[in-house]
Amino acid sequence: MFHRLFATTVLAVALATGLVATDRALTSVSVISSAVAQDKGKKDQRETRRTPALRNKVYEKLAEAQTFAEEKRYGEAEAVLNSMIAGEGKRALNSYELANVYNLYAFLRYSTEDYQGALANYRKVVAQPDIPLAMEINTKKTIAQLYFVQEQWQAGVSALLEWFALTEKPDAGSYVLLSQGYYQIKDYDNALKNVETAISMHQTAGKLPKEQWYNLARFLYFDKGDTDNALNTLKVLLKYYPKKQYWVQASHLYGEKKDEPRQLAMMETAYEQGLLDRSTDVVTMAYLYLNAEVPYPAARVMEQGLAAEIVEEKSKNFELAGSAWRQAQETEKSIPMMERAAELADDGELYTRLGNVYLDGDKFQKAINSLEKGLSRGGVKRPDQARLALGMAYFNLGNYKSARTVFRVAAKDDRSEKYARQWLKYIDSEQTRQEELKRDI
Repeated sequence: MFHRLFATTVLAVALATGLVATDRALTSVSVISSAVAQDKGKKDQRETRRTPALRNKVYEKLAEAQTFAEEKRYGEAEAVLNSMIAGEGKRALNSYELANVYNLYAFLRYSTEDYQGALANYRKVVAQPDIPLAMEINTKKTIAQLYFVQEQWQAGVSALLEWFALTEKPDAGSYVLLSQGYYQIKDYDNALKNVETAISMHQTAGKLPKEQWYNLARFLYFDKGDTDNALNTLKVLLKYYPKKQYWVQASHLYGEKKDEPRQLAMMETAYEQGLLDRSTDVVTMAYLYLNAEVPYPAARVMEQGLAAEIVEEKSKNFELAGSAWRQAQETEKSIPMMERAAELADDGELYTRLGNVYLDGDKFQKAINSLEKGLSRGGVKRPDQARLALGMAYFNLGNYKSARTVFRVAAKDDRSEKYARQWLKYIDSEQTRQEELKRDI
């Protein structure tokens, strides 16, 4: 559910945490940067490789292609590369030189959004023997990222794990990228483990973890039924990234824990900050007030929401507002809301409820009009009770004949028979009393 409240897509997070780095990796395809990568590889103590030299004539061709690429003259850049491996030329290149050719091919494919072509060429890069370790590490990271761009999640996870195996100090963003991959293949335990690692790394370094990281962790905690940690994560989000959605989500989680006071407090805080800008939010707030047995603020919230055109003008919303006012003993304020609710309703039920409100307010003719309209429209849940109210309204206006007629119909329903017959007897005794008074006069 709340995962439905989880708005950041995996691709967006991949872009935020990895693909900016991909752009840098993809654009750093010059021969000079490759040479730097070679130097780094030589310094790496984990593996000693005898990397072939990059010969000057090859360097010059690669530099020419690189210049065309930087000027976005991709066709001319590719033509240079094609000439380097045409015929017997490919055999004349050593593994490191060939890796640089494929590296630049991959960049050209990426630049035209041919991600599959880019992947194919990056795989050729790492297939070359004796390339600098740093070059292999960077390329494997890029391969993983490109799998994620194409939503090939399992392949992306596998490629990223290969990269992790070669990397001494993976950065926090890479753990998040791996977490996103696990999330997509529904391995939520590993997804949570890796995003927790990323968050911990930033916190230990005195850095603020990214909002998307906390959101992913929050969803994963919720999915595991770990409401406490989901709430703790939301509290952190509210501290550093305060947004309406986090107040609402926290309120919902307190509701899951049956902690109604805090559930209401979260929504109240959001409301007081003017953050509840959707009809469903305001309506939820009103129901929370009613559940807490404080109908007056519930009515005020609905009244203000309707006036501000935030709350949708639907029958059930006017009914909620009217009911809240009535529970708050504000009958005069309840009536207009109930009238509007009845007008918008598809059946007569609300007209009968409105009739009872009029009856309570001694507005007997209005009660009669509303109750009769409700009964004629149909769809009334308890027509017997509506007729009892209608009979009382007629009686209070002194229209005993109509009152008798209505009470007799109500008496046909077993649920109201006893009460209706008591009213019929009362009408008889009242008429007898009035006739005796007339004779005495």
